[in-house]
Amino acid sequence: MSSLTFSHTVTERFLRYVTIDTQSDPESPHSPSTEKQKDLGRVLAAELKAMGVADAHLDDYGYVYGTIPANTDKKVPVICFCSHMDTSPDVTGKDVKPQVLRNYRGGDITLPGDASQVIRFNEHPALKNQIGNDIITTDGTTLLGADNKAGVAEIMDAAHFFINNPDVKHGTIKILFTPDEEIGRGVDNVDINKLGADFGYTMDGESAGCVEDETFSADGATITINGVSAHPGYAKGKMEHAIKIAAAIVERLA
Repeated sequence: MSSLTFSHTVTERFLRYVTIDTQSDPESPHSPSTEKQKDLGRVLAAELKAMGVADAHLDDYGYVYGTIPANTDKKVPVICFCSHMDTSPDVTGKDVKPQVLRNYRGGDITLPGDASQVIRFNEHPALKNQIGNDIITTDGTTLLGADNKAGVAEIMDAAHFFINNPDVKHGTIKILFTPDEEIGRGVDNVDINKLGADFGYTMDGESAGCVEDETFSADGATITINGVSAHPGYAKGKMEHAIKIAAAIVERLA
């Protein structure tokens, strides 16, 4: 490998991306479930084009596609790097104000927007592995959006690296950013033929160096339980409490 001249852009990108509200909505029948997810999609497509990814675009369903052409004569599989743009509907992703702790030295981390929100060192063993590193957190009033704008920023930085270092040989790389992963619809409208990848890697993991090669089904079900009401004077054998029925269902799932 020849000498490389490259400065990482991942942190700068991440800090910009998290300020764009991309919260998905499980109650919406549309795809994407919220139009604001396209706000980040437009930014990403434009940045990819500016890098030189000629086919980068945002489609009507809120998916961003792009291709980094192969620069090797070897016949190698086409791989895809994928990440989702939406954030969880459980907590707001609007007006995110990230804080950066440089050269973390250990100890509790108080979130500045809400002093009652404290990431306690003794409750989070993973913090021990971050001593000496920079840590980015929310201010405590919103989600940060690291799930999965961290993955988005990583892929964008990797694209920037490959395009600016043609001496690093690689096959065709496909880029895919998806909406609505948090509500279980992340790949519902992916155009597999247009994507054209032999293998895909989702950048949505845990600690550095962690590779997951299996997952579980996260499908959900909504159960409505109607109990049977009866006057307590003659309820024996007639009244059925909905909570007791629910408890019996949960017990059988074990």
